[in-house]
Amino acid sequence: MLMLSFFLVGIFLIISQTSIFFLFPSWLGSPDLIFILIAFIAYRFDWLRGLCLVLVFSWIMDVLSGLYLGTYPLLYLFLFVSLKIFKEKSPVKEVAYQVPLVGVAFLVEYSGMYSVYSLALPGILPEWSWAKILQETLILIVATIPCFLLYNSLFEHMSKRRFVAPRILRKRSGNYFR
Repeated sequence: MLMLSFFLVGIFLIISQTSIFFLFPSWLGSPDLIFILIAFIAYRFDWLRGLCLVLVFSWIMDVLSGLYLGTYPLLYLFLFVSLKIFKEKSPVKEVAYQVPLVGVAFLVEYSGMYSVYSLALPGILPEWSWAKILQETLILIVATIPCFLLYNSLFEHMSKRRFVAPRILRKRSGNYFR
């Protein structure tokens, strides 16, 4: 039930990010909400469930808005694995580094992807702008705080809730003809 709820949240975020956020003015920016969701999944889910969700979201993003196939799965898998390893190896309490680490990961991953694209496609990419990438990073960090609070409350609510099978699916005992 927990995976299903976060799957639905991810689908909603993908739909809103690929259709609604393009209507915002460019100076306002558009935070990558799937990036934030995958960072949260890396912090809170185990390896298997987290990888399943990350692969599904990255493939959907790659098909819907990917310029070159395979970039979103590489980007999001690297994000998930790096944050998961850092979380498990870090002696620092979670709350102290979660939000700043999302910003650092965004800056590192998107600058790395820009470098790879600039080597592969030298004349096609626009000029690198530190002001624009720092603005996007700041917008992402600001958007991370309420998103993490919302995701954490959903995670805890769904973790406490027990899934009870409907009466039809439960095994009956005793006389079936009563």
